[in-house]
Amino acid sequence: MNSDDLSTIRFSTADLAEKDRVAIWREQYVRKALKLDIEPINGTAFECSVMFRMLPGVQIMSTALSSVRITRGRQFLADGNGDLIFIINQSGTATALARGREIMLSEGDGLLMSASEVKVFDRHSHGGSLSFRVPRSALSKIVGGIDDSVMQLIPKGSEILKLLAGYAAPLLNEVTLSTPEFRCTAVNHLLDLIALALGATDESAALANGRALPAARLKMAKSYIIANSHQRCLSVGTVAAQLGMTPRNLQRLFASEGTTFSEFLLAQRLSRAHRMLTEPRLAQSAVATIAYDVGFSDLSYFNRTFKRCYGATPRAVRCGDPKSTETKARQLAIRRVPNRDAPEWKAFAALRG
Repeated sequence: MNSDDLSTIRFSTADLAEKDRVAIWREQYVRKALKLDIEPINGTAFECSVMFRMLPGVQIMSTALSSVRITRGRQFLADGNGDLIFIINQSGTATALARGREIMLSEGDGLLMSASEVKVFDRHSHGGSLSFRVPRSALSKIVGGIDDSVMQLIPKGSEILKLLAGYAAPLLNEVTLSTPEFRCTAVNHLLDLIALALGATDESAALANGRALPAARLKMAKSYIIANSHQRCLSVGTVAAQLGMTPRNLQRLFASEGTTFSEFLLAQRLSRAHRMLTEPRLAQSAVATIAYDVGFSDLSYFNRTFKRCYGATPRAVRCGDPKSTETKARQLAIRRVPNRDAPEWKAFAALRG
């Protein structure tokens, strides 16, 4: 699979017969693709789902697992892979063992591990993690003495860890990454945030602070607004307080993209209203009800701004007026892999050998 494949790909044991899950997962996915071994522990049924996306220089992976032991033994080190894996444990508890150190990961903790070393990773209960696989050379350029950062716990209180997770999660489905420029920018921001999480303090850190932190904070602000745009009381003050910044600083983040908080919020509400108006199952919902449900408190204002945005009234859009327009973002396919013979499964299995 090459880095020009922009799809987000998902693998899940839900697509496999329970009696075959461990064997297929171990042989077709873990051992062939990642050069690891996996074994259920604590007598629990094996469950796993993985969603990943390849970017030029970073692989982002979101994983949910039942209780398992993951090992990279000496038999796998012959592949010569020296990538670094930065893990954020998002739920549940886990233990990582390497270099003679045992690190307990609670919810929200971070850790850097090396693919070039024997290691054991135990997930003690069902939980999830967000991880980043990065070439050693990419991180060593911006973090001095990168090997000293391996197997050093990064506690969950770190603001950078929260920003990194908040910035990375949407990238699994980010439409704007369809252009090389946006992909390059996203990768640079991810590397910057990982470097800052690892404690980089030199000139590279100063550069990372200047470009990655504002971008991460803006992405988190946008994600929060999108998730809460239906709340009529949502304001720049409430969002800023939620993110731990001042309203003025939040406004500056939007200004850096040539827009404002209010414009972004309005666009989200209008977009959601348009989707609801064209949804068959909501055909009996009054236009006013939809307007209020998406966050508008003034029906005339909703009608006016909607027509200005889409070139037709809400009622006309509902009736399928061919003159109405909307710029629809292309949705990245999330491919579900039904079985081990599927082309996507084989492509992923060939990813690393």
